[in-house]
Order: sequence, then structure tokens, then C-alpha cells
Amino acid sequence: MFDVAVFGSLFLTLFVIMDPPGITPIFLALTAGRPAKVQRRMAFQAVCVAGGVIVLFGLVGQQILDYLHVSVPALMIAGGLLLLLIALDLLTGKTDEPQQTKDVNVALVPLGMPLLAGPGAIVSVILAVQEADGTTAQVSVWAAILAVHVVLWLVMRYSLLIIRVIKDGGVVLVTRLAGMMLSAIAVQQIINGVTQVIQGG
Repeated sequence: MFDVAVFGSLFLTLFVIMDPPGITPIFLALTAGRPAKVQRRMAFQAVCVAGGVIVLFGLVGQQILDYLHVSVPALMIAGGLLLLLIALDLLTGKTDEPQQTKDVNVALVPLGMPLLAGPGAIVSVILAVQEADGTTAQVSVWAAILAVHVVLWLVMRYSLLIIRVIKDGGVVLVTRLAGMMLSAIAVQQIINGVTQVIQGG
């Protein structure tokens, strides 16, 4: 009742797209200054939000996009623009100001979506579910989705140990690096979306 090839293929695809190692500095930057207990809760919330979005789109994703008349490239461009705004805040240091972040749950946006459950992950899951023939393949697809989210939670949960080592100065450095990485991811996502629009046209 388990297809290793289907599981491995989707797991590797989602691992590359959702990028657990790459999300670590961004998670540290967005949650810096909060108590460890709150950070752990936000790691769990981010994974739950991402998982909920992925499951929703895995079940009825194509129908949702069709109903809203939203194309995949449009989803990619919108997600890229949102990430770019957040990246600019990280680069300019605006997230260091308490009034900017104390009431904002970054576990929902941008961590849960669109960083983890972004257009790439959503589309991959929609296609994997559509292509999975039979119960064995379906079980393997959902097992791969669950496994990736467990890995994401473990990486973010234990990345908090890094903060104890790098201290405040290191957090500022990580924040700037995360902003630069996130801006590159955002621009690439926008480029991919525009390219698909041009090719589709």
C-alpha cells in the first residue's frame, strides 16, 4: 500500500521548493526578539498553516483556481510581489521596530504562505494528486506531504538554538542576509510567472 517512487519524487520536489535549510535564516529574522516559547509556537503554526493550504489545494486546488479564473502564473507573480515587500522590510530594518511586529503573526504570512506554501509547492501538489492513480499512489502522495512538513517543523523548531549562539548582532546580520535571499526568491518567482504568461500568450 505504498509507492516508494511516488513518495520519493514528491518528497524531493517539495523539499527543494519549500527548502527547509533555506527557510532557517528567514524564520530567525522574522521571529527575532520574541520569547523562545512564542518562537516555538510560531514554528508550529507556520507548518500548520502551510500544511492546511497544501492539503486544501491538493484536494480542490484546480477547482478553486478555475472558479476564481486565476492562472498559475498570476499566482506566482502575486506571491512574488508579497515576498518582495517583506524582503524590503528585512533589508531596511523596519522589522526591528516593535510597533511593526509585536501584533503581527508572521507564522501566518509570510512564513506559512507564501514562503512555505507558495505557488511552486501548490502547483506540484495539485499535479501530484491528479497524476496519482489508485489508492497506493494517493497514500504515497499524502505521506510525502506529511513527511516534508515534519522536516520543516523540526528545522524551524531547532533553529532557535542558533539564536543563543549568534546573539543580537548575529540576528541583525541574519536578518539582512535573509532579506537579500528573500528578495532574490521573490524576483525569481515574478520572472517565472511573467515568463509563463509570455510563453502562454
